[in-house]
Amino acid sequence: MVIKDYYSISEVSEILEKSTETLRRWDSSGKLLAAREPMSDYRIYRKEQLVLFPRFNEYINGPKFLGNQVSPNKEYSVLELFAGAGGLGLGLEKAGLKCVALNEIDKWACNTLRQNRPHWNVLEGDIKNYNFSNYENKVDVVTGGFPCQAFSYAGKKLGLNDTRGTLFYEFARVVNEVKPKICLGENVKGLLSHEKGRTLEGMISVLDEIGYNVVTPVQVLKAVNFKVPQKRERLILIGVRKDIDLQYKYPLPYDNVYHLSDALKKGELFECDVPKSSGSKYPKHKRDVLKLVPQKGYWRDLPLDIQKEYMQKSFYLGGGKTGMARRIGWDEPCLTLTCSPAQKQTERCHPEETRPFTVREYARIQTFPDNWAFDGSISQQYKQIGNAVPVNLAKEIGYSLIKFLNEYDEINQENLASISLESASMV
Repeated sequence: MVIKDYYSISEVSEILEKSTETLRRWDSSGKLLAAREPMSDYRIYRKEQLVLFPRFNEYINGPKFLGNQVSPNKEYSVLELFAGAGGLGLGLEKAGLKCVALNEIDKWACNTLRQNRPHWNVLEGDIKNYNFSNYENKVDVVTGGFPCQAFSYAGKKLGLNDTRGTLFYEFARVVNEVKPKICLGENVKGLLSHEKGRTLEGMISVLDEIGYNVVTPVQVLKAVNFKVPQKRERLILIGVRKDIDLQYKYPLPYDNVYHLSDALKKGELFECDVPKSSGSKYPKHKRDVLKLVPQKGYWRDLPLDIQKEYMQKSFYLGGGKTGMARRIGWDEPCLTLTCSPAQKQTERCHPEETRPFTVREYARIQTFPDNWAFDGSISQQYKQIGNAVPVNLAKEIGYSLIKFLNEYDEINQENLASISLESASMV
């Protein structure tokens, strides 16, 4: 077998076990974009695109892809900023990393963290009021899901001070104070195009200034590819300290896709059906409308007169607005959960009952375990869950961080052994 830089559509069809029609559809939808040969205009694919598919890795590497699981060589530590209700922290813990401290400003989320992990050091309050210098060179990873905020651009290259007043500045400040081996920023997919890409460019510039190389291209991970029954996408920004000559690799996606039934019913993801819990309710006028929507349907499946009445001005605007009056099907992943399950723009109706998902159903869709309790009112609990990184996605990211740290540790051990041998030979 010859490993090449480019593959034809027929070769990719055979390797991925997908029809050429499927590949053409993926090309049209943007899922797997093909290039064109200059002379023939045939579709061709770069090896770099294909390595994201386990079947391709199996093809070039031989052994079947069994997952990203890896055990840490030793205890690795994480400092988490903007920790929320613990989705990222819990996932990293499940992978084998130790959370030494977590900062969060929301009191209800802090109560959630303390209630579920009494041993975690939860630093409640505004990050601006905390100095993390006491963790300098003592923490392996710093993570943070900072909000996406625009910067003022004085020139082409931003420095740390240019981002003052934003929460990304606080993230970068802490990274600069702690100097971890690797840092992870988590954000929405929209960061790629925010301010025509300049916001992300600014972040990369700042991390470069404080001594970190950002892994490019920055990737958006689809949660549905990482054992999460939800069509959620998160941008993952990775910075590696410049004195470390080691490449970080994003976790590989799985072939298997889980559906809503896998989240709410006994199966591979959970050992029992989802437990009963409280939840929001639709007002009568909305319930009457949503009763008419079939599974996997939305507002366009309503009678025309009800469409116009329900959508009002939005009916005449462009765009599909497929999240409005949406009933999720059992045999599909859930649409991205929001902080409020009943708001008009993003309804997520239960497949069979005309109601929003309950708190525990929400948590299941985000792959939180059933024993992870959320503090505060119902609306506060929905907010915490909706803002979280899916636990299973976080776990797979955690494995990739451990793999990087293991490799770094092994290189250090080899270097120390070499130095010892050289010292012994000089005696």
